[in-house]
Amino acid sequence: MRFRPKLFEVFKNYSKELFYKDLMAGIIVGIVALPLAIAFGIASGVSPEQGLFTAIIAGFIISFLGGSKVQIGGPTGAFIVIVYGIVQEFGITGLAVATIIAGVMLVAMGLLKLGVVIKFIPYPIIVGFTSGIALTIFATQIKDLFGLSIDKVPADFISKWGVYAENIGTTNLPALIIGVLTIVIIAVTPKFSNKIPGSLIAIILMTVVVYFLREHFGMTSIETIGDRFSINAALPKAERPVITFEIIQTLMPAAFTIAMLGAIESLLSATVADGVIGDKHHSNTELIAQGVANIVAPIFGGIPATGAIARTMTNINNGGRTPVAGIIHAVVLLLILLFLGNLTKHIPMACLAGVLVIVAYNMSEWRTFKSLLKGQKSDVAVLIATFLLTVIFDLTIAIELGLVLAVVLFLRRISESTQISIFKHDIEEAEYIEGNTEAEKLVLPKGVEVYEIEGPFFFGVANKFEETMKMLGDKPKVRIIRMRKVPFIDSTGINNLKSLIRMSVKDKTKILLSGVNEQVHTALDKGGVADQIGQENICSNITEALERAEEIINKKC
Repeated sequence: MRFRPKLFEVFKNYSKELFYKDLMAGIIVGIVALPLAIAFGIASGVSPEQGLFTAIIAGFIISFLGGSKVQIGGPTGAFIVIVYGIVQEFGITGLAVATIIAGVMLVAMGLLKLGVVIKFIPYPIIVGFTSGIALTIFATQIKDLFGLSIDKVPADFISKWGVYAENIGTTNLPALIIGVLTIVIIAVTPKFSNKIPGSLIAIILMTVVVYFLREHFGMTSIETIGDRFSINAALPKAERPVITFEIIQTLMPAAFTIAMLGAIESLLSATVADGVIGDKHHSNTELIAQGVANIVAPIFGGIPATGAIARTMTNINNGGRTPVAGIIHAVVLLLILLFLGNLTKHIPMACLAGVLVIVAYNMSEWRTFKSLLKGQKSDVAVLIATFLLTVIFDLTIAIELGLVLAVVLFLRRISESTQISIFKHDIEEAEYIEGNTEAEKLVLPKGVEVYEIEGPFFFGVANKFEETMKMLGDKPKVRIIRMRKVPFIDSTGINNLKSLIRMSVKDKTKILLSGVNEQVHTALDKGGVADQIGQENICSNITEALERAEEIINKKC
């Protein structure tokens, strides 16, 4: 395959004007990414600087090696639920190992050219688990938003709300006001400014207000990042986690979820960006870049990363047109960490909770969810099942069972679309030509029957064909299986045909195949069907098959 990072392509026609646009966009995106990286890190159960490390390291690698011109990588809200669960069960080391395994999976997906395949994951699954994640993120922020005095919040969704209800009396009113004001500021900012994000304005204002209240009025009841975490404003040290076969086995399901989620979100983000800037990303290259980023970032304390749609759109809207903007965004975050990192300890936890409530709302896609409920019953079933599994159980189960359910429903639709027609007296030779109402009728010789398969002949249809044969019970001298509308056949379909041929030998019925395309013919050759019935009995069209049938009948007579 061709590994084609966009960075090296854009340098062919790079200019000072482009660099200036990328520089300004990179600075703005870096400032925007700061509060989000901190918030996602804390919500994921790790330290705020780990969120920053991820945005810096993974963001740089994704822009440097990625297949999109404008993709901005880093920690995202979609990973909060799965990362928090892994940290609680396996600790930081377990998270690092799971992320590295996921990175290897992503690289493998890219090398195997699965970038296009990922895009075919059913939309109801994506909306279902995205909406489920959004609701789960919202639930995790209630404690900090209300300033509740709870030592430990349960992991599962239902128990969490039970604990919230029991402790609602411990609500910290000043913290709640800070959280609500944060939400209001973020919501109204777009009406006044599209350049400066509301989350940045809210964090700066609320941090200044809380700092003033704490220093001059002694209101220490409003918890800040510094009250809960010790900020280490320094470069991380590389630590390679110990990886054993037993650990890989244990963390494989979680790693698979991280890989799938990262692949889906990054390629969706890149696709959306393509539509805005009029470009086409290299999906397999993007997957490899995402994989490398998730292999390297955990070694330096990072968490899972992927393409971030909101930050990518911020990059585009501020003039970013090449991966240089993404690299600059990572450099800006690094400089902020080194020189202004200690200031982040003054950010109120309620303010970060407000930011994440808005993130959850934007992720929820409730309008899309509502519209999908009016669709086909199978799509609604996949949507609801994925959503409930995500909320009540966890994202790993939701993705796995959601995919299985979608595949089952897809196979059901395909099998239902495949028709088996039976002709015993006559058949239209040219019925497949649109608008031909005077197609010639081909009269079938006595003792000849035609069975036409319309659609793919795979394992979902093979049994249907076999049942049709058994129901008929008759024993013609020649049975023609017309396959002009069969685009492909799998091993189950081939085995089904071979079984039919063996039974037909006992019944003294000759099997002919008609209208076999090149791909199906090759499969029949490899599967031994051609040797079983003879190449002379695989005919290119129905007319040839009928002539061969008459020849066989005359010989028998």
